[in-house]
Amino acid sequence: MKFPIAVAAWLALGLAHAASAQEAAKAPPAAAAQPASPPKAPLGRWITESGNLEVNIAPCNPGGGNTLCGKVVRVLANRSMSAPGSDMAAADARPALGMILLSGLRPADGGNSEYQGEIYNRENAKTYRAHLTTAEPEQLLVRAYVGIPLFGKTQVWRRPAAEHGSAQ
Repeated sequence: MKFPIAVAAWLALGLAHAASAQEAAKAPPAAAAQPASPPKAPLGRWITESGNLEVNIAPCNPGGGNTLCGKVVRVLANRSMSAPGSDMAAADARPALGMILLSGLRPADGGNSEYQGEIYNRENAKTYRAHLTTAEPEQLLVRAYVGIPLFGKTQVWRRPAAEHGSAQ
């Protein structure tokens, strides 16, 4: 009969999980054993999700201060984000090169790789709240939103090919 064997295996598996849970409860929490590390800043150059711009994130005031800003250092294309497949008609006539797109970025409360600040959208000339999270060494998640992050959109920015693997 296979039924008693299946029941015995199920019970043994349950006991093994219970024993490992008890041992995990006895061990000191990993977070308590290590001091909190400062947020990993998204410093360096990033290519926007649309591939239009290369943005350098650095301290806003190199002489002091703890906020970061993102400045356009290279224009790569002119693609629309709101109408994929077409050219962008920027609502802001200023040249993109040298424009500050990210401003006031500060470490987010409770996050070890999260920053909050503002992002400027050249396509509609509006400024939004922004939440940045370093996802991988070469990925930056940029969430622009109005009000609360729930009402927003996340973009994935990537490092330029020359910067892959560089320490930031």
